Amino acid sequence: MTEGFTSDSLGAKVPFVAGEHERLHQGVLGTLDIAAATMANIGPAMSFYFGGAFLAYNAGLASPLIIIVAGVAILFLGNTLSEFTKVIPSTGGFITFVGKTFGGRTGVTTALLTGVGYMAAMASVIAISGGFFQIVLQYYNVKGLESVPWIIWTLAFLVFAALMMIRGIRISTKIAGIFFAFEMVVLVLVSIIALVKFRSHITLAPFEPKHITNGFKGLAVSFPLAVYLFIGWENSAALAEETANPRKAVPKAVFASIAIMIVSYVLFDYATVVGFSNNVGNLSGAAIPFLNVAHGALGALAFFAYLAGLTSTLGALIAGTNSQARLVFNAGREGLVPKFIGKVDEKRRTPVNALLVFLGIATSIIFVWGILHIIGGSSSGPMSAINMFFYSSTFGTILVLVVYALCHLALPFYYRRHHPELFNWFRHGVLPIVGFFTIGVPLYYLAKPGQSQPYNWYPWAALIFIVIAALYSMVLVQRDPTIGDRIGSIVADQ
Repeated sequence: MTEGFTSDSLGAKVPFVAGEHERLHQGVLGTLDIAAATMANIGPAMSFYFGGAFLAYNAGLASPLIIIVAGVAILFLGNTLSEFTKVIPSTGGFITFVGKTFGGRTGVTTALLTGVGYMAAMASVIAISGGFFQIVLQYYNVKGLESVPWIIWTLAFLVFAALMMIRGIRISTKIAGIFFAFEMVVLVLVSIIALVKFRSHITLAPFEPKHITNGFKGLAVSFPLAVYLFIGWENSAALAEETANPRKAVPKAVFASIAIMIVSYVLFDYATVVGFSNNVGNLSGAAIPFLNVAHGALGALAFFAYLAGLTSTLGALIAGTNSQARLVFNAGREGLVPKFIGKVDEKRRTPVNALLVFLGIATSIIFVWGILHIIGGSSSGPMSAINMFFYSSTFGTILVLVVYALCHLALPFYYRRHHPELFNWFRHGVLPIVGFFTIGVPLYYLAKPGQSQPYNWYPWAALIFIVIAALYSMVLVQRDPTIGDRIGSIVADQ
């Protein structure tokens, strides 16, 4: 450890304690690398397989239209993230952007919300990686393996993913990119073949607002589900330090990834609706509708659609953890969370401590859920990976959406205060404010009263955690008033 100085976004010298080993491997990734990692983090097969039926149930025949609306909301977020990255590229992502704008207390609170929110969301991915593999084994009746508990497969995949991530960002990003490429090829081929085979059912009805179930109410209720499909779009920002020319590469990767995912999801969803002959009742009643369509379109070759689901979960596990653990890592090296989390392996330049802490806590969430389920008995429902996927991802999404909203709110204040010469009323004023209110819709419907158990107590749990995080930040900043100065002190390309 050595004492030194770094530059903030304005070029001012800021003192901090750091060592060369605390920097990640700078400039080893390109725009294509981080774009592929971002889309792998989104995990289109995983997200659409398990979200398609629920989206159709709530949105009706016009579910592809809902995806377009959600995609526009994500584009607002893409603008906010890109505008911040242009002037202060940081591995801290949202934590840095919010903290630099509103100060140390808000920065520490955002760090805790971001870390726990992503850990809860990643717990769902970890669980479903083994759970989906179990589904494949059971469907194909693989003797001797179909009865193995899904948690065993989950732990096996978790070890594989952790080893790849510890080896280095280049190899783990490449593996995630390969997994993503495979799933996309399969999903696109199945969709095109389904549209050709069931072309007699092709119609523009799925894009007409009048076919949204219950009109605006149906739009509002299904909107959070569609937004969830895109979670992970922000992956590239946390890879800024390891990306060549991040001020340009990250915005390109963000917008390219979101655009590709909008078009892809619309294609997949439209093909699914057509494959079910526009029968929303049958579609919403299927466990994994797209796999039904794959069977109808490919027959025995539908096995590749199952394989795409598996590679999607693994790609999302690797790419998502790579990105999200780096947010926690940066918070550690800046002193917002315990400093040991902010250490890197001196040889590989990977944030090993942050990766292990992140995956350890995410996995612990699964085991705590299992223990509570056992205590709760059969009234808690089946102890399946699919249930865990929805339970954990929903809670994590609530916290992440709060962070999204804070980031939108921060953008105009940051530019007016720190870069008034660059302030653009449309990019830095209108777009983030509109984006702020669009995030309010999914937040409201995820937090509104009257939901089924356990979702009905999620808003209270989130509120309690936010209060605890805020109190912790007050105590921490009081003990160390320099925290606010350290937030964003390590700029990715300096």
